Amino acid sequence: MSKRKAAGSSDGAALKKSRLTAAITQNAPRSATARALPAPVSQSSGDIGLIESITLKNFMCHRSLGPFQFGPNVNFIVGNNGSGKSAILTALIVGLGGKATVTNRGVSLKDFVKMGENTADITVKLRNKGADAYRKDVYGDCITVEHRVFSDGSRTCKLKNGSGQLVSNKKEELVSILDHFNIQLDNPVSILSQEMSKQFLHSKNEADKYKFFMKATLLEQMKRDYIHIKHTETVTRQQIARQEESLKDLKLELLQKKERYENLSSFSQMKEELEKLNKKMAWCLVREQEQTIQRLKEEAEKEENNHRPRDNLRLCQSKLLHAEKELQDVRSRAEHQREEQEALRKDSLRLKEQARLSSRAHKEQELAYFRLLNRLRQSEQEQNLLQEKIGKGTTSHSRTSGGESPMQQHQKNLRDLQEQLEHLEARCLLLNEEMKKKQQALLKGKEERDTLRAEQRSVQVLFESKLKRRNQLLASRSNKLKRFGDHIPDLLSSVAAASAAGRFLKKPIGPIGSCISLKDPSLAVAVECCLRSFMKAFCCDNYKDEAVLQELMTRFYPKGNRPQIIVSPFTDRLYNVHGRKVCHPEFRSVLDVVTASSPVILNCLIDMRGIESILIIKDKDKARRVMQQEAPPRNCREAFTAEGDQVFLNRYYTSDCSFPKYLSRDIEMEISLLEAELENQKAHLCRFQLQLSSVTKDIDSMESGVNSTIMTLKKTALSVNRVKVAITELETDEEVDDIRLLEEAVQESRQRIAAERRAVEEAKAKLEQLQMVAEGAESEFSSVRDTADQMLEDMEPLKEEQLRLEAECAKFERVHAVLENKLKAHEDNVHAMKTEVCNREEELQEYVQKATAISPERQSGTCSAKSVDSEITCLKKKIKVYESSHGDPEQLVRKYAESLALFRDKSSQVRDLRRFIDRLTAIMSDRQNRYKIMRRSLSVRCKLYFNNFLIKMKCCGSMSFDHNNETLSISVRTPGRDRDGVSDLRLLSGGERSFSTVCFMLSLWEITESPFRCLDEFDVYMDMHNRRICLDLLLELSERQ
Repeated sequence: MSKRKAAGSSDGAALKKSRLTAAITQNAPRSATARALPAPVSQSSGDIGLIESITLKNFMCHRSLGPFQFGPNVNFIVGNNGSGKSAILTALIVGLGGKATVTNRGVSLKDFVKMGENTADITVKLRNKGADAYRKDVYGDCITVEHRVFSDGSRTCKLKNGSGQLVSNKKEELVSILDHFNIQLDNPVSILSQEMSKQFLHSKNEADKYKFFMKATLLEQMKRDYIHIKHTETVTRQQIARQEESLKDLKLELLQKKERYENLSSFSQMKEELEKLNKKMAWCLVREQEQTIQRLKEEAEKEENNHRPRDNLRLCQSKLLHAEKELQDVRSRAEHQREEQEALRKDSLRLKEQARLSSRAHKEQELAYFRLLNRLRQSEQEQNLLQEKIGKGTTSHSRTSGGESPMQQHQKNLRDLQEQLEHLEARCLLLNEEMKKKQQALLKGKEERDTLRAEQRSVQVLFESKLKRRNQLLASRSNKLKRFGDHIPDLLSSVAAASAAGRFLKKPIGPIGSCISLKDPSLAVAVECCLRSFMKAFCCDNYKDEAVLQELMTRFYPKGNRPQIIVSPFTDRLYNVHGRKVCHPEFRSVLDVVTASSPVILNCLIDMRGIESILIIKDKDKARRVMQQEAPPRNCREAFTAEGDQVFLNRYYTSDCSFPKYLSRDIEMEISLLEAELENQKAHLCRFQLQLSSVTKDIDSMESGVNSTIMTLKKTALSVNRVKVAITELETDEEVDDIRLLEEAVQESRQRIAAERRAVEEAKAKLEQLQMVAEGAESEFSSVRDTADQMLEDMEPLKEEQLRLEAECAKFERVHAVLENKLKAHEDNVHAMKTEVCNREEELQEYVQKATAISPERQSGTCSAKSVDSEITCLKKKIKVYESSHGDPEQLVRKYAESLALFRDKSSQVRDLRRFIDRLTAIMSDRQNRYKIMRRSLSVRCKLYFNNFLIKMKCCGSMSFDHNNETLSISVRTPGRDRDGVSDLRLLSGGERSFSTVCFMLSLWEITESPFRCLDEFDVYMDMHNRRICLDLLLELSERQ
């Protein structure tokens, strides 16, 4: 046997400069490159399984490595970190068919494909020379193993001979080659990877070392094989016991067949009786067929003489014509009133515009009047000031001449100006009060406008919701699911597709409203008010299905506006609510009035809404009496009225729902009612728009009035300032010298004042005229508006009558359609009954022919075919039992012979199998003794080699095997520590522990066989001295083997 240790060879300089790890050099110098250095040893011509070369392409992070040519003995691979040393060892494992997990470098083969590439190629050449060569005539002197790994984790294998021709691409052939060459990819003694080496060096567990020893020597595999054989032996003995039990049954069956064979007899009498009964049965069937035909003829005649469906149809047609005539009359009257209302609306708009224009002209004239009046007052004030100045000058002159004091004259003038100032300030106060009142009126007008706008928006929202509801109902004519939303049909289609694709464990159910129906349709509003949002909810069996349904809903609904999903395990039976259900002698619960297509729906509503404890009481007064005035029923939490009002023990909530939204059966009637309500909403919107326009115009006029008051106030304040200036002038004792000029100014002022008075009187007259015109226009507009409102009120009963007649006509149309279908069904039924009679007569002829063939003479009797059939069945059972108990003589003889032969064969098999298992037990006992001897021998040899290798480092140590506890303890004593008694590996340095571990590995090499061995990172933690000793040991071992 030849061995090849892939541990590494290099020159002396490389050994001193870089740290070797058998297949990888750690902390190598930057100048080194990945290379294979063959040792100068001549190749042997007889070794098999040796690695001749390895070639890599797109493997791990290397685009191309190799080919690496290896020598027959020791090869060292050195290089920088990342240069591909460990990649060669990983490629060797993968290239020989090893799994990705064995390499400790990846979890999948796709991890070994270079980034950006689709495939990685590994080529390994194995030597196949000598007498033990594998299929020498096919492969030759060399076997080439080519592996291609793909980026998806798959791989292909090609086995070629020495000349490069393809021999096989099957994995079984590669496994046979590895078994023949004794190559063990998962044996750490054969291939010790980098991670395995580090784990082994750090391992401190004695059980791990023992397992390593057992696995390396293949004793673990032998142990597993022996355990398997022992288990097989136990199973075989159990089978033998079962076979012996079956032999007893076979023997009993053999005795029974033998007994039946001896007791054969005839049963012709029972066969004759059976033939008579068959004849009697044939004519009984003929007689029953004749009776059936007679009964069908009578029923067909009775059904043909029934004229009630046709009479009902005629009556319904007459009622429908009468209702349509009344509806036409009401519609004509309503149309006439609409025309009058439209004319009044146009007059109202015209008169309102006239009133607005008159009011505007009146306000503008009022503003002009007050402007002229203020100008007149200002002119009078200026005239008074001039006269005061003249009087002041005259008085001053007279006082000067008459002896009056100038100080007294100044004081008198100052008092007059102060009185004028007080008058102006009082006017400012009045203007301020007037401005506040106008501003308050303006604020009230704006509040009224905001209120009208809010009401208009609410009516608009209600109008849009009803319009949307009408569109849904129109769409639900073709698809009822659109009642629950426009996207519900598409969502259910997606759910069905996902269920067909297997995405749901159990298909969700929903919406709930489409899966329930009512026993009493008049309670639809109450049930909808009770369930509310649950009408559109879906039911799921588990949270995984809920996640899938949520994903499907995102395609149709925005986040926050999706139907509710209830997660509850699906069951085929309704919950038992006997202990918590409400019971009342007069009223029923929601659970009692609702029926569902699946118990899952009712169970979900019981869980989420508690419908078993909610009563339905049609009359609201009775509901108040039952829930609030009397003691409420047991288990009752709340109740609902027919109008949807919710009643609690101490509260009452009125519903805003007047018609059922989802459970209504009469779609056409609901559509007609919604259209009528939409017309009313449109009229309300028009009315709100008119009122809002009027209020807005009034607000504009009030704003202009406030602005004019503000301007007047500013002018008055300016007058106040002028008076204050005059007072200031008097206080500074300024005198007026030119009296003559002042008198001329007074004269001009008088003329201007007279002209302004005439203008004021003219403006006042015009203002009174415009006020009368505005009041007349407003009165006429109010009269027309009151007439229009009265007409709207008068039109409401007409609309209600029209809605009632439309609903009645729709009802008669539906009844008419139902009666037409009933009449058609009645005619079809008569035709079908006549056809059935003809078919039965034809069948009767066939029965008569068959009965005549069986028995030409008609059999008389009163027995029914059922009783005759029971007699025939009973007789056939007796014949069958007789045949099964006795059987045919030839068949019985044959079965007896077969049973006898089977019994003898089974007895022989059980006897031979017991002999074999006894012999196997003896052989296994001998093999287990030999196994223990071999294990002890390998343990002793491993100890011996371990001590010899430690002597190289001038150390001593021991190995202690405990095969019972499956532990292996190693103790090493280094030079200079003999007195310390240090022997535990954990107390050694890293290099000493690594060297001891390498010695242990070499000891295992000595006692095991393999064509090659690989080490990676074996010299970790070693210094140069220990590394040198280890390398010498490796070379010495290679030369010796």
